[in-house]
Amino acid sequence: MTIQEKEQDIIEEFSVFEDWMDKYNYLIELGQSLPLIDNKYRNDSYLIQGCQSRVWISAEMEDGKLILKADSDAVITKGIVYLLIHVLSGQKPEDILNADLDFLSKIGMQEHLSPTRANGLTSMIKQIKLYALAFQTKGN
Repeated sequence: MTIQEKEQDIIEEFSVFEDWMDKYNYLIELGQSLPLIDNKYRNDSYLIQGCQSRVWISAEMEDGKLILKADSDAVITKGIVYLLIHVLSGQKPEDILNADLDFLSKIGMQEHLSPTRANGLTSMIKQIKLYALAFQTKGN
């Protein structure tokens, strides 16, 4: 699936919920399904700066696609990082770099996050795009 197709699926999933508490609960459920990151990545080298909670994101290349793994010590943040990993992992670096990730605003995520969580989301996106740029540069 393309990034846009995955984004559209998430928009449709979240459109079922009227109330933001229901959306938060769904986000927490999604975070619980995030595959565990290997302990070797749970260190400061993979820690996202700018997040109030602790978030680790790792990246590897497999068959020309960026494979992302992540974890967080906070349940809502874990759900947020799940959305990013779900949409971006398994995509080509150039597609990740060109992704605008507007699904986040379409589901109302950015307007319902506290300023510190919004900053953390921005930091997570920035780190993923830096990984994509690094692997794209290595590949060329």
